[in-house]
Amino acid sequence: MILPPHPTRLVRASRADLVAAAGVLAWIGILLVIDGVRALDPIEPARQVLLGAATWLMLGGLLRRETPLVRAQTLVVVALATCVEYTFSPLLQAYVYRIGTVPPFVPPGHGLVYLAALSLGRTPLFVAARRPLVVLTVASGAIWTALGLLGPRHDVLGATWFGCLLAFLAWGPNRLLYVGAYLVVSYLELAGTSLGTWAWASKDPVLHVIGQGNPPSGAAGGYGWFDLYALLLAPTLLTMVRAVGGRLRGYADADSAASAASWSRPLVARALPPLAPSSPSMEVNRPPASTTTGTRAAMS
Repeated sequence: MILPPHPTRLVRASRADLVAAAGVLAWIGILLVIDGVRALDPIEPARQVLLGAATWLMLGGLLRRETPLVRAQTLVVVALATCVEYTFSPLLQAYVYRIGTVPPFVPPGHGLVYLAALSLGRTPLFVAARRPLVVLTVASGAIWTALGLLGPRHDVLGATWFGCLLAFLAWGPNRLLYVGAYLVVSYLELAGTSLGTWAWASKDPVLHVIGQGNPPSGAAGGYGWFDLYALLLAPTLLTMVRAVGGRLRGYADADSAASAASWSRPLVARALPPLAPSSPSMEVNRPPASTTTGTRAAMS
């Protein structure tokens, strides 16, 4: 009979990823609180630049501990999420940020959310508790979705996204990542809308008939699509980057070899080329004696 690992051992084995995920959750809370401080409104541009720069730095720090493939997946998520943000917020206004456009910290923030979900999903602690975590995710998501549908906003969008989450949990390649995304995204959406960093419209921006919660109940289902495209596109992106890097290294090596070859040639004495033929100068056209001989001979 194989005994399950002791919880203490699971926590120790999961420490690095748990610390990374906890750091992301803590930074999300700090960031949203700072963004909502009304006393800093007069220096809004500086606040947004600093928050964005700090979030990018944190993302870069966390990516250093990841494999090249995970880095590529995270960059794909950031790129896709940024396109979605600018399409559905400033353009369609499905949700509106407090400052009227997408804050600079949002694109790298999506990368942090993805890394936090991935870190949680791969911990031995989550792996050991796979079944109860999935059951808890489905049960709590179903209750939230039902309350959203019965509420004043009739959150059909949230129910649709919850359906996507169920599909990914059933057939997706990384079930525990979706569990982690549910935890992180739910926390993010509830905190962001409560603090007024952004707000969802009550109806969809196209047909104006589909109800939207504030936030939608199944928002984490969207991250399943991000992960799917990351898994599909990241290997190609990584191959392209490596090919470009190899080509650049090849050029650099060729230039270095050519430079070394020019200095390694032996020194060989070579005769100078002959001068071109030329006529004597005017001063030597006559023999020197002609300049000292007179016209009359001496008389005795």
